[in-house]
Amino acid sequence: MRTGHVGLNVTDLTRSLAFYEGALGFELLGEGKEEGRRFAFLGQDGELVLTLWQQAGAAYAPAAAGLHHLALSAATIGEVRAYEERLRGLGVDFAYEGVVAHGEGRASGGIFFHDPDGTRLEISAPAGAEEAPAPTSGAPTCGFF
Repeated sequence: MRTGHVGLNVTDLTRSLAFYEGALGFELLGEGKEEGRRFAFLGQDGELVLTLWQQAGAAYAPAAAGLHHLALSAATIGEVRAYEERLRGLGVDFAYEGVVAHGEGRASGGIFFHDPDGTRLEISAPAGAEEAPAPTSGAPTCGFF
């Protein structure tokens, strides 16, 4: 098995759509606009990747059971840095400064940030972060942000 898509509860669908479409480049595949049943299907190249459901009454709660973070993959560290630049220009909240390695001396790494509801997000590449710092020692960078 593999992950088919991820569904996220959001507090404001319009705001979240602007973020996931505009900042991250997802395309809108379908949308439900009925009052009390608002949702959006987002994808890439016509394939469903993410669903947003406007049914959260409050922001993301890191200490609650459920989603820890949503990790997205880029092919190269250059793509990760391009996303970082775009997100910084939009004033997105970052967990760490710049690209960080997944662990001490690891080649993989990326950026860690939050969506408008505070959901933790990651964009990483499998190589290119060899010289980047690892912000936590002895534990995966993606585990404690």
